[in-house]
Amino acid sequence: MKLKPKITIADHFAQMEDPRIERTKHHQLIDIVTIAICAVICGADTWVGIESYGRAKHQWLKQFLELSNGIPSHDTFARVFARLKPEQFQQCFLDWIKSISHLNEGEVIAIDGKSLRHSYDTGGDKKAIHMVSAWATEQRLVLGQVKVDKKSNEITAIPALIKVLELSGCIVTIDAMGCQKSIVKSIVEQGGDYVITLKKNQPSLYEGVENLFSQAIKQRFTGFTYTAYSLTENIHGREETRNYLMLSELDKHLAPPHEWERLQSIGMVESLRIINGKTTVETRYYISSLPNNAQTFGESVRSHWGIENPLHWVLDVAFREDECRIRKDNAPQNFAILRHISLNLLNQEKTSKTGVKNKRLRAGWDDGYLEKILTISVK
Repeated sequence: MKLKPKITIADHFAQMEDPRIERTKHHQLIDIVTIAICAVICGADTWVGIESYGRAKHQWLKQFLELSNGIPSHDTFARVFARLKPEQFQQCFLDWIKSISHLNEGEVIAIDGKSLRHSYDTGGDKKAIHMVSAWATEQRLVLGQVKVDKKSNEITAIPALIKVLELSGCIVTIDAMGCQKSIVKSIVEQGGDYVITLKKNQPSLYEGVENLFSQAIKQRFTGFTYTAYSLTENIHGREETRNYLMLSELDKHLAPPHEWERLQSIGMVESLRIINGKTTVETRYYISSLPNNAQTFGESVRSHWGIENPLHWVLDVAFREDECRIRKDNAPQNFAILRHISLNLLNQEKTSKTGVKNKRLRAGWDDGYLEKILTISVK
């Protein structure tokens, strides 16, 4: 029988290890995974929703899935994804991403964490899981994600995520939690540049950078190598001006920069906001491996904060991630990967100009549109 449509994404997940014992395998693992991906794209946010989608689309799904025992029950979906190894699911995800994406030179990769608020289990004394994701800001793709170990924090999770990413020619941006020598080193080893927020979790470096900018401004940059860039915006009745400054040739002024891998420049962002006639000023500092170019620095900083709307906000609003009460074993982490797969596919479908939420609705109603989403071609 001719396979129609050819859902190429399934090819990348076919090699996963089935966690079930042989006598309980009433459904093919790839069928379970493929139905789940289709269902989440089309609006399902629970195991019951995934089963309901499967039953409603049984005849369509039979065009390319075996389904010898019909559609799996919601309990089957729940059990399989609770036991499926997240590391394997993640690796399949990464293989698929590499096949459909090509990152441009200078692409900003924003790394940031997000808690799945309702993934906690009070009865089982289980805290909400926290995921760290890498987001390609121009391509609008989740490149990978790792779960923060319950006895650890983002400082240990970020290097694990960076290790599996191809960062050559890219600029990695991270907030102050990522301002660690080990993280900077791991970015450089993977071929990337970095722009990382500096706060008082690195007290001596922070004080040195703060004093250096103060001295440079006081001396009108005499004796300093610097660039400057400004941007003013009016958003929702709020006027905001951002002044970006970069200093380089740090060996002359900042000791010892060699402790931070490929540290070439430091940045300062001064944000002036005018709201209802009241002015507020906020100053932030950054370390970077980039050459001294304040405009590139400013664009990288702005791109980083973009992770909040196209990724975190969309996951909460369009996918209702914070409301999800899936909690058992590996299921929360694996369902997070399902959301990321779905979001990536929906973002890569460019013919519809509606938002992700409406794309999900249309995919559920229109099998032809879903086929288009599922057969995203290699780029």
